[in-house]
Amino acid sequence: MRSHTYQSWGRFPKARAQHIIPIRWRDEIADLAHLEESALPYGRGRSYGDCCLNDGGALLDTAPLNRFIAFDEESGLLRCEAGVMLADILALIVPRGWFLPTTPGTKFVTVGGAIANDVHGKNHHRAGTFGNHVARFELLRSDGERLICSPDENADLFRATIGGLGLTGLILWAEIRVQRVTGPFIAKEQIRFRCIDEFFEISADSDERFEHTMAWVDCLATGKNLGRGLFMRGNYAWPRRIPRKSAQPRSLFTVPFQLPAFALNLATARAFNTLYYHSQIPRQTFQIVPYDPFFYPLDAIHEWHRLYGPPGLLQYQFVIPFAHDRTAIKDILTQISRSGVLSFLAVLKVFGDAPSPGMMSFPRPGVTLALDFPYRGARTLALLNRLDDVVRASGGVIYPAKDARMSPETFQACYPQWRDFARYIDPKFSSSFWRRVTRNGSE
Repeated sequence: MRSHTYQSWGRFPKARAQHIIPIRWRDEIADLAHLEESALPYGRGRSYGDCCLNDGGALLDTAPLNRFIAFDEESGLLRCEAGVMLADILALIVPRGWFLPTTPGTKFVTVGGAIANDVHGKNHHRAGTFGNHVARFELLRSDGERLICSPDENADLFRATIGGLGLTGLILWAEIRVQRVTGPFIAKEQIRFRCIDEFFEISADSDERFEHTMAWVDCLATGKNLGRGLFMRGNYAWPRRIPRKSAQPRSLFTVPFQLPAFALNLATARAFNTLYYHSQIPRQTFQIVPYDPFFYPLDAIHEWHRLYGPPGLLQYQFVIPFAHDRTAIKDILTQISRSGVLSFLAVLKVFGDAPSPGMMSFPRPGVTLALDFPYRGARTLALLNRLDDVVRASGGVIYPAKDARMSPETFQACYPQWRDFARYIDPKFSSSFWRRVTRNGSE
């Protein structure tokens, strides 16, 4: 058993698995059909909520399933086992002139987890989701059947598994198409914007010219400064003029212990946001930076979730269709700023119109906002329930991979296809998330 406690990254809610079953070899897997309890694959536990938890059940630890199988350096087709982390892939392909086709904000997720949550990145408007770049995978069902799934073979299970939250079976290996890049650096521009309307202007100007775009937003700003922040955009580059600058990832430090809950409060959040916003004196800056701090700034701080203290954190991410984006985003930012519930990290991004291949995938055309909230009990939950109402009224949806508390009513309104998806769930597989969001429905 690994030394950590098999929780989600947000450490809320707490869960305890009855059994941990390490998956070490693709051809030597325990008989899942005879498990007394339900099972769920578990990679590195980087999901924020409870979609990676199976309270009272079994977890199939895929971390030992971490071998590369093949890499075609001509076509960029990579085959690896499901427990391989994105960090491992980068270490292999970046020196060869390739990069991930799209990547979330941490490289410490497994390939199986990236498929199960159909993750997205700063280039969704160009590349779509991770699932858009999956060629095929092998899926083990609890009855022992092994199925090759692709857009042309077992296509329904292929669609159900991408974004299927690990419920359709155990992914053993996958083939993904990686991207040829000009260099392991990013030519990055950063623009300070004064309000949310200015964000939309910069975003519209950026998406055609830049592969990667996103913005940090000050959630505590109000009035004419509502939604102010820093917009970041960039393209791959090779810095001929700064050859000594290394593109190798760097670790800054490890948070050694849980901070007390009172360490993060409204005063510290307001001070941090103000200092961060004004830390850039010119309105616009340009620099060439290594890929790691551009894509994975928080990965440099190991165990950073400990900053939120023993209660943990809730991440809340939603997408609002373009027809309602400005009104809904302004309403949500106003509610947050007035609530006294702090958010240290808020990332705003525009999704493109590339359709996700997954039946239950979250990304769709619109504007998405991801927020981190220290968990402070009923007050935090009450705010997020109010935000749910705004998202639902605007025709938006909430991201299951980052959810720990949405109601069955909200989930089923956001994902009316859930009943169709349930037909593809393996009969021995379940999760804390799925039981929570379907308890008032018929599975």
